[in-house]
Formats: sequence, C-alpha cells, structure tokens
Amino acid sequence: MKTYDTFRLSLSHVKKSKMRSWLTIIGIVIGVAAVVAIISIGQGMQESVASRLGSLGADLITVTPGFSRATGGGGFDGGRGGGSTSINLTDKDVNVIKQVPGVLYVNGMVSGRSDMLLGTEKTSVSITGVDPIVWRSMVTTQLEAGRYLQPGDSNAVVIGYSLAHETFLQPITLNRPVTIGGKTFKVVGIFVQSGGGFGGGGDNAVYMPADYARDVITTTIPRNTFTSIMVKVTDPALANQVAADIVTKLMPSRHVNPRTRDFTVTAFAVIQQQITSVVQSISLFLAAIAAVSLLVGAVGIANTMFMSVMERTRQIGLLKALGATDNEVMKLFLMESGLFGFVGGMLGIFIGILISVLVSIVGGQAIGPGGTMNAVVTPQLVIFALAFSIFVGIISGVAPARSAAKMNPVDALRFEQ
Repeated sequence: MKTYDTFRLSLSHVKKSKMRSWLTIIGIVIGVAAVVAIISIGQGMQESVASRLGSLGADLITVTPGFSRATGGGGFDGGRGGGSTSINLTDKDVNVIKQVPGVLYVNGMVSGRSDMLLGTEKTSVSITGVDPIVWRSMVTTQLEAGRYLQPGDSNAVVIGYSLAHETFLQPITLNRPVTIGGKTFKVVGIFVQSGGGFGGGGDNAVYMPADYARDVITTTIPRNTFTSIMVKVTDPALANQVAADIVTKLMPSRHVNPRTRDFTVTAFAVIQQQITSVVQSISLFLAAIAAVSLLVGAVGIANTMFMSVMERTRQIGLLKALGATDNEVMKLFLMESGLFGFVGGMLGIFIGILISVLVSIVGGQAIGPGGTMNAVVTPQLVIFALAFSIFVGIISGVAPARSAAKMNPVDALRFEQ
C-alpha cells in the first residue's frame, strides 16, 4: 500500500470521528500552547530585564561603605549590616582606586535628600552629587533636553523626567530656576524617561556637582568624603577582576582585613548575571510544568488510538487479507496518531503566540516606563514545538499500532463489536 493511500485512509478516519478527534487534539493544543506561551514570555522577560538593567552598565562598579558578611559584600544589600555604615569613603580611596589596572574613570558621589521648591509647591527629592569631569563619561541615560553637567558649573542641576513633567503642576523647563535646600539652581538638563536610576538617570532625582550637593543635603557630609564611589572599567569582561583588585588595594589603604572590612565592592555585571539566571530558571521551571499537560494529551491520543483499533478490527483483518503487511498496518495507525500531534501542534503554536502577545501587552503596561516586555517567538521555538507535538503523537500511537499490526487476519474478520 502506497504512503499516499495510507495517509488518505488515516485522514478519512480522523474526519469520520470528528468529535473524538477534536477532543483528542485539544489535549495537545493546550500543552503546546502553554509551552510556547511560557517559553516566549520567558525569553521576552529576559530581554526586558536586559533592557531595564542595561542602564546599570556592565562596565560599572560601585564602592559603598559598610560590609555585609551574610552576602559577602557582593549582593544587593552591600553596605548594610555587619559593619559600619557611616560615610567613610574619602578622596584617598578615590586616588587608590584610580591606580588599579583596568580602571578608566572614578566618580566620588554624594547622595541624600532635600526639599525642592517651585513657586509655592514643595517636594522632597533625591539628591546625587557627582564629579562633572567624569560623570558625563559614566552616565548611561540620555537627555530629553539640555546638556549634562560640565566642569565649572555652579548652581546647575540635571533632573529626571518625572520630576520635570509630573511632580509639579507646571512642567519644569530648561534654564528655569528652582530652590533646593534653600539655594537657587538652574536646570540645565532633563533626562529621558528611564524608569530607574541605576545608570545615573533616576526619574525623580536631581544631579549636581558634589560640593553643592553637600550644602543642600539634609544630612551632614564632610568635605572630601563620599557616600559611594562609582568606577568605570576599560572592558566589561574585566569587571569582576577589577572589583577583586579594588578590594585588594583598599584593604591595606584603609587598614582593614577580611574580618574588619568596612566597605563593599559590587560589579553591576554580577547583578545582571544573577537576575538573568533567576529569570531563566523560572522560565524553565514553568515550561516543565506546562510540558506535563502534553503528557495528558499523549494519554488522550493513546486512548483514542486503542479505541480506533478496536472499532476497526474487521477493517484491519480485511487489509491484511488483501496483502497489507504488519509494517503497513502499523504505519497506518502511526500516521493517524501523528496527524493528531501535527494538527494539535499547529493550533497550539498559534494560540500560544496569541497568548504570549496578549500577556506581553498587559505586562508592558504593568512594567511602566523605561522597560518593555515583548514576547519573543523564534523560528527554533516554532519548529521545536511542532516537532515535539508530532513526536508525542507518534509515540502515543506506537502501542495501539503494534497491537493492530499483530492481529491475525482470520480472527480480525470474525470479530463482532
């Protein structure tokens, strides 16, 4: 019997039992749709995380006072617990870090809060004092209008998007005077909407030269001291090594040892890797759970095929009496179960893509400004999903097909339902 004839015979039986066929296919559709949606959303989440963490800068390292022995000083809560959190980073530390091989720029920063007045309106804002000489080379957030801080700037500030457009009733425009901590400053730049401040462009932050920041921040920060030090390396691939070298250089300079260490060095590349790894693990875990539904679909196909073999016992006997071999009978039923997998896979891929697009739209709105969440459906994912669904269908039909192929034609012809 020719392959084409076998296919036509399989297809005709699938069409004949429409209700049973569709119920069987639905099991595969649900499994494939779940796998496609979860994997594509997971890949979209990874791209979204990469986009939002892109402002961190893989070539940036931060040094903060205090050391947490619980995290080894390399996690998010570096600078809290296990050591002093007083402001004790100094010009000497900045000079030591500059001597570390692989360091390109060093920016001593002063952070705190202060009150900002615009007319009769008042709000509390985050203040970051920077070194204008190197800040421009380290900041990763683009400007919506104006310019970055420059050496020699006096009473000049760059502000975040939300602070400029949403905090006050009237938008803050370029060159408009604002009062911060009782002193008047001129707005020389406004950042684009970023959704975060890791790269130096917080939507609600104010950036000014460090010396002026000390005068307006509510907490007392002595001259020549910093709340943190930002370091830019020559090559992102060297970030971890440079971070280790900074620790090695700073400990003797600050007269501390691993037990009395009072500072934390964090490479942003490590944070990116950790978050990406977590997102990948979650995506794989969810995909594994979704794959379980494919097993349920496989059981449905096997059940349908066993029933099909029982119903078509006399047909099988007739085919074998007319000369059909065991392999041809087996191929007939495998092709039929493969059809279930193929149709279910195609519909599942379409529904999975639709679900992932809808989720990405809702997720993008939930994430807010500065980040996107687009479902990523690659050709490899589509091919894998279709091939896997066909594979599941064929494997599910192996046992029923073998049962049909082993039938004795005489007994099969005598079979009465």
